[in-house]
Amino acid sequence: MWQLSSNKRMNKRSAKNASELSTGQTIRKVLRRNWIIYLMALPVIAYYLIFHYGPMYGQQIAFKDYSPASGIWGSEWVGFKHFDSFFNGVYFWRLIRNTLLLNVYDLIFGFPAAIILALLLNEIRRMKFKRFVQTISYLPHFISIVVVAGMMFDFLSRDGLINQLLGLIGFEPIDFLKEAGWFRFIFVSSGIWQGIGWGSIIYLAAIANIDPTLYEAAKIDGANKWKQAFHITIPGIMPTIVIMLILNMGHLLSVGSEKVLLLYNPLTYETADVISTYVYRKGVLEANYSFTTAVGLFNSVISLILIVSANAISKRVSENKLW
Repeated sequence: MWQLSSNKRMNKRSAKNASELSTGQTIRKVLRRNWIIYLMALPVIAYYLIFHYGPMYGQQIAFKDYSPASGIWGSEWVGFKHFDSFFNGVYFWRLIRNTLLLNVYDLIFGFPAAIILALLLNEIRRMKFKRFVQTISYLPHFISIVVVAGMMFDFLSRDGLINQLLGLIGFEPIDFLKEAGWFRFIFVSSGIWQGIGWGSIIYLAAIANIDPTLYEAAKIDGANKWKQAFHITIPGIMPTIVIMLILNMGHLLSVGSEKVLLLYNPLTYETADVISTYVYRKGVLEANYSFTTAVGLFNSVISLILIVSANAISKRVSENKLW
């Protein structure tokens, strides 16, 4: 009996060793066969390791009173002091409100804009005109944010083009960039103008993968262009739409600070000041590194929760999910 049990253990160990050997040989074969591809991937892997995963080590200063002279390890541990300071600060709700509203407005108006443009471009049959429209819509994406902000100042200043046109029809000049009520409209609309063409590319690619015979069958059944779009095109690109929506949900508390910094001023802080600009002022201008790291860590955790929740909801109500 003992001999039989011993033989079984030896057989299991031999099978395990053989499996490990087989796995090791398979990995070596794959590496040997595709070494050029893995070599090409090394710069990308190094980029993420150095600039994305490496800096995570410094997140611990959110729980310390960090001093550059003392270093990360030498700084005093203070726990959740900086988080409490942010949550109980006078600007907390204003920052959350402004950040959420800018992203929600962009999600409501900007996200569908690229889909609508892709649907319209798909219906254009004259290829020269289609290429012309695509080129015109793509060009703003390649304009620097600094240049875009300069254009906004030129167009929206008190003596700018917009106010000159308003003066022709009898309206008084408006200080668009000095009135807090106009900031969200300017920020969202300029973002749509700059990104609508580039954002439509992925939806055009998804439309191109739809089976053309579906449209032919719909035409035979008497479906017009509207019905074809609603019953074939949109359902065909719905997985892509859902994936892009989930990815956008993860950025609800993240607004690009560059354009906000270029467009806002103390007169528009009430609607323009967001988490990223607040972090810039407190961290860079006031050198309060621990506090701003705590704010950034809070922002990252909430973004992770949002994207995981959006993916879970999508998985429950449909078959489309990010992972």
